[in-house]
Amino acid sequence: MTTKFDLLVVGGGILGTFHAYHALKKNLKVALLERNSVPQGATVRNFGQVVPSGMDLKWQNFGRESLTIYNELHDQADLTIRQNGSIYIASNDEELQLIEELYEINRNNEYESVLLSKNDCIKKFDGLRSDYCKGGLFFPQELSVDSADMIVKLHKLLQEKMGLQIFYNTTVLETHEDDQKCTAVTAEGTEFNASKIVICGGHEFKTLYPNIFNDSDLEVSKLQMLQTKPQGIYSLQGNILTGLSVRRYESFSECPSFQKIKALEDPNSFEKKYGVHILFKQALDGSVIIGDSHEYADAKNADDLGYDLNMEIDEFMIHEAKKIIDLPTYEIQRRWFGIYSQCKTKDIFEHSPSANIHIVTGIGGKGMTGSGGFSKFNIEKIYA
Repeated sequence: MTTKFDLLVVGGGILGTFHAYHALKKNLKVALLERNSVPQGATVRNFGQVVPSGMDLKWQNFGRESLTIYNELHDQADLTIRQNGSIYIASNDEELQLIEELYEINRNNEYESVLLSKNDCIKKFDGLRSDYCKGGLFFPQELSVDSADMIVKLHKLLQEKMGLQIFYNTTVLETHEDDQKCTAVTAEGTEFNASKIVICGGHEFKTLYPNIFNDSDLEVSKLQMLQTKPQGIYSLQGNILTGLSVRRYESFSECPSFQKIKALEDPNSFEKKYGVHILFKQALDGSVIIGDSHEYADAKNADDLGYDLNMEIDEFMIHEAKKIIDLPTYEIQRRWFGIYSQCKTKDIFEHSPSANIHIVTGIGGKGMTGSGGFSKFNIEKIYA
């Protein structure tokens, strides 16, 4: 079988899917080749927080574009998207200073945010502990999604409304280009032909172009997350990010006081060793997702991270979470880890093995938030 398209996208996660979406908007004939029955990587193993507020200015702009794109798509089908905002909760005077500085930066960038007093936060978020919270910075435009459901529904929408052709359980073993076309060869021996190929393989570095990845500055990050049992009638609206997030996220590094405050931190603390910061997000079934941690390995040594869960990390996250919010139950129904790829020195990995074959990966923790806007920019560049 040989099939001809304008664009082949290898990888059906959020980054690949949004590249396909923006190509479809150009009235191109697009095929998405996904090696699993549904995406299994970082796209479905994350919090489902769309939070431009956490990113540096370049990626905040991509993220703000993504907010618009998500809302436009959600108008066409229920993609589990809720515009219930994000809040950063400060636990001490240093973090309070950082959120006040970020508020001023946002005001200059014309990105809406609202400073909330301690009392405002406690009224707004049921169970938030008064001995933890000193104040908060709220971003009303930001979104929550249930990632695993969302990507499946998005695929279905693009198939039914825009003519995207998706080939699941299709592993691409080789891509190459000659004078007339680009070709992707699958494990079954099927050839797909197109004018261009975009490869968004996440942290899959062993099948296509392994030498390129092994020689790059790509690394992988392993993140542990937990999900409580449903919380009954309890409601926790929005994305809840806390003091350790304030000390970690890129947007805060642009604050005048950031370096001075970071210099006072203990580099040998448990949270530093495992890259822990505490996030909360309530899923549609009423359960609450809590996390997360970060352990790193070079692309060629990704297997060193292992497949086990470190219970010491989970216990630490639960212990810290209980200091922040009194949930009706902290009984855990599910634990898992996700892996994403990122670059050590760049904000994303881009490489073209030939003129019309483009590798795009290593978006790091920016995938759910940044992919919509970045993919629009990248498709424009590829088809310029």
